[in-house]
Amino acid sequence: MNHVWGLFSHPVREMQSIKRENETVSHHYTHHVLIMAAVPVLCAFIGTTQIGWNFGDGNVVKLSLFTGFSLAVLFYGLMLAGVAVMGRIIWWMARGYPQRPTLARCMVFAGYVATPLFLSGVVALWPLVWLCALVGTVALFYTGYLLYLGIPTFLNIDREEGLSFSSSTLAIGVLLLEVLLALTVILWGYGYRLF
Repeated sequence: MNHVWGLFSHPVREMQSIKRENETVSHHYTHHVLIMAAVPVLCAFIGTTQIGWNFGDGNVVKLSLFTGFSLAVLFYGLMLAGVAVMGRIIWWMARGYPQRPTLARCMVFAGYVATPLFLSGVVALWPLVWLCALVGTVALFYTGYLLYLGIPTFLNIDREEGLSFSSSTLAIGVLLLEVLLALTVILWGYGYRLF
């Protein structure tokens, strides 16, 4: 958790610090990812069970506590899996570089890069679709920025090559994010009919 502030205040130094630490995946998950992924889950649970989704047309969808809890567990699992998948994608894409980082390091890197997306989940306390989309877009841009800053440091490559690598990684990450968002909308928006 000590890297969260640094990722926003001095991201270049923080990426170098993350690289030097050689943190294990289990340590990273228990001290960062599990906690950060809980932020949007808890906020969405509170927002959807106490206030309800507002789709802007006057209809508000409020979930029961049981449904909200069930969907929160699924949502949490999807986010944890998403970080692991992005770590594997970064590791796979780095296969052609001479100083290829380990899979563990790539998963740790993916978890830290996802921090802005996790924190953007605070807005789900007041679940307006347009507000969630706006804040999510800003968080996605900052995540791309962290990816752009971190990839050259992380892979020891020059900035130009790092730009193409980070762009490709971001494109795959956006695709994965869209799948997760679609599942989230299905789960949170329409999941009340399933349970």
